[in-house]
Amino acid sequence: MKEPLKSKHALQEIYDGATFREIGHQLIDLLADHIESVQSHQKPVLNFRSPEEELAYWEQELTSTTGMADFYKNIIAHSIAVHHPNYIGHQIAVPALISSLSGLVVDLLNNGTGVYEMGMASNAMEKIVTDLVSKKIGYDHNASGFLTSGGTLANLTALLAARKAKATTAVWEQGHAEKLALLVSEEAHYCIDRAARILGLGSEGIIKVPVNASFQMRTEVLDKYLNKAKQEGLHVIAIIGCASSTATGSYDNLEEIAVFAQENDLWFHIDGAHGGSVVFSEKYKHLATGIAAADSVVIDFHKMLLTPSLNTALVFKQGEDSYRTFEQKAQYLWDSQQSREWYNSGKRTFECTKLMMSLKVYAIIKMHGEAIFEQNIDRLYGLAREFATMISERSGFELLLHPEANIVNFRYINLPETTINEVNTQIREELISRGNFYIVQTRIGEKRYLRVTIMNPLTQKSDLEALLDEIENSIEKKHIISN
Repeated sequence: MKEPLKSKHALQEIYDGATFREIGHQLIDLLADHIESVQSHQKPVLNFRSPEEELAYWEQELTSTTGMADFYKNIIAHSIAVHHPNYIGHQIAVPALISSLSGLVVDLLNNGTGVYEMGMASNAMEKIVTDLVSKKIGYDHNASGFLTSGGTLANLTALLAARKAKATTAVWEQGHAEKLALLVSEEAHYCIDRAARILGLGSEGIIKVPVNASFQMRTEVLDKYLNKAKQEGLHVIAIIGCASSTATGSYDNLEEIAVFAQENDLWFHIDGAHGGSVVFSEKYKHLATGIAAADSVVIDFHKMLLTPSLNTALVFKQGEDSYRTFEQKAQYLWDSQQSREWYNSGKRTFECTKLMMSLKVYAIIKMHGEAIFEQNIDRLYGLAREFATMISERSGFELLLHPEANIVNFRYINLPETTINEVNTQIREELISRGNFYIVQTRIGEKRYLRVTIMNPLTQKSDLEALLDEIENSIEKKHIISN
């Protein structure tokens, strides 16, 4: 660590353009070299270290004399490489490089978007981006939306709007005067459960609807669950459809849910954080048929749409609903909370000092065209289907179900029944320690599955074949089973 600057011009020195240019050029070269090396498999996906080792390393690094170029090089070496074709783990986008460069512009300009004059360009770009999403969903000119920091926050915001629209009392002003509840698939992302608890619904207010063999909400039992809730004194305000579920990538029957919501005067929200992006694909948009009937939809740009995290669109069928959630005074920001101004995004989001996340999406569209989103989805969804076929045709492997999205769950089963869960856990641990592949795992019922989410459009069938080969080799050489 450098000694504290003694010069009386220290604050001027940290903004020196020449130094910025020098370090910036070095950093871009480092990142470009990193991209090229991992894309060509010259480096592993990750060099795994224990948490204790990693902490000790960075404690030492903070007091070292490492120059900034070497410092950034070390960060790259200690980080997982999502641009590697064998990164097939969590649902994180492999960012388009122009979007990542735009992130540098975002951080340097540091314009907030809550108030128009602080984010003139970004607010305008945000409207263009969210209007595009709205059009793809199938909404008309009455729709409106905004970007926010991730699906968790977007889903919470949407459910706040649902409470505003469907609760019989003004909860924002008066607090809870009734027991509210919502209906949601038991396969829904945990953030829905979290949002409901933040809203004060408690465990009783989160009504989990069972799923069928394909892990889709069983719509035929919705009447039963709604009537039971009413008998227990609950006021159900919303129903949430998954497009798609996180563990398996399954799409709920959104058309049937929409009919049920309309018949029972419920707010219909769709958590499309991962799979809602199929609205950009002619080939796969049928998976989300019925999405245009939803009152609100969440779609993450930082999952299937090539954008760095976090970057989420929340779009309302009736744009007016997006303004009603946070009606409170902030005289130092704007004159009237009641006026509807798309260019003052702080009126509609949790964030006031929200950075220019719209630029990262807008730049992708400007450089590559919106069709690049469709190409990415078609590539990743198609490759997942091919991988599922490869698994089905390999002796010793079991496929959970044929995937609808780019999420594939499978396990190795050529083992004694009592050891299958343990060995599949060990398989993943072995893969992580070697660093050639990065995959995750999930539990379906009492069974442990290996879980692959294909996020990199540069991943090839040969990479997936190599994954299955490495799993088999580990078993055969008894690298995993010691007895």
